[in-house]
Amino acid sequence: MKNFTFSNPTKILFGTDAEKHAGDEVKIYASKVLLCYGSGSVVASGLLDRVRSSLREQGIESVELSGIQPNPRLSLVKQGIAVCREKGIDFILAVGGGSVIDTAKAIAVGVPYSGDVWDFYEYTATPTEALGVGVVLTIPAAGSESSNSTVISNMDLQLKRGLTTELVRPRFALMNPVLTFTLPPYQTACGAADIMAHIMERYFTNVRSVDFTDQLCEAGLRVIINNIPRVLANPEDYDARAEIMWTGAVAHNNLFDTGREGDWASHGIEHEISAIYDVAHGAGLAVVFPAWMRHVWRHDVARFAQFATRVWGVEMDYFNPERTALEGINRLEAFFQSIGLPVRLSQMNVPSDRIDEMASKATVKGGGAIGNFVKLDSDAIAAILNSAI
Repeated sequence: MKNFTFSNPTKILFGTDAEKHAGDEVKIYASKVLLCYGSGSVVASGLLDRVRSSLREQGIESVELSGIQPNPRLSLVKQGIAVCREKGIDFILAVGGGSVIDTAKAIAVGVPYSGDVWDFYEYTATPTEALGVGVVLTIPAAGSESSNSTVISNMDLQLKRGLTTELVRPRFALMNPVLTFTLPPYQTACGAADIMAHIMERYFTNVRSVDFTDQLCEAGLRVIINNIPRVLANPEDYDARAEIMWTGAVAHNNLFDTGREGDWASHGIEHEISAIYDVAHGAGLAVVFPAWMRHVWRHDVARFAQFATRVWGVEMDYFNPERTALEGINRLEAFFQSIGLPVRLSQMNVPSDRIDEMASKATVKGGGAIGNFVKLDSDAIAAILNSAI
């Protein structure tokens, strides 16, 4: 196990009517807030009105930024930065899922910065200050509600890049599972793949003697595997929705990282797919992860066999652990298919003609290679993507 420092100061208010505490929580930090959200769902459900009312009750003035899309756009981030500067905003409240939260975080680091906020995502500058961010979560998937990361898409360059800094970790997250009852089945399934990917990125490590976090990861995966079919069958199953929502938050709040080094190649590869083709992030991960696994499993057959037996209940073949390892990968792919997700690029209408471009772009941050479990250069990434056509 590696040395580590763990801190997660995000305050979580979890349960029914959690969103009614928005005003109480924002008041601790600010008197004027930028209220960020996506499209019609938060309006139609009445959630936005409840949040507005909570803010008004505490005398908090709000300015709104709406229209945030999946694979959140740099253009809207810049618009939000301009609004914050013009209106003297001192806090940002995100009402939505990962795209809304990541937009809020990007705005937060951009407001006090004199340069172009994209500098942080191009890794040519490092933020030193940020506005505070709070969250009312509506989609369990990205885990951004208590993470120290944000991902933004630059549509002009067809690039999707991430930023990790403690400055963007939310001050609080209000999490009401009831708000997820109306999620469409496909969005629910994409969220499941995203949560599982966050766990698997951490699970596949070269660090030894990490059985405690191994078992935390395995438990988190089993919770998603067991509960997603329940909510697809009954969208208003509160207990199952609650299990998924809480697992999604813990999956990306760095607890599962402790003492180990994750991989993150699959996320890097998927970002290039969604940057160009604007596919749902979770759907892209459902395609990439099994393909990545089939490329790297020989690197540590024992870990893949453990994944198969502990997570998927595959019977261990002691005389042929390779067969056990491969069966675990097959079951992951079959699970994604069973909940309505694609497992091939062609199923997302992603052609093969830009694979080399995506492979090349994916290695920019890594200086020619990405991943920690197995280092992948552009040729390896192209091979993975070609195997997933």
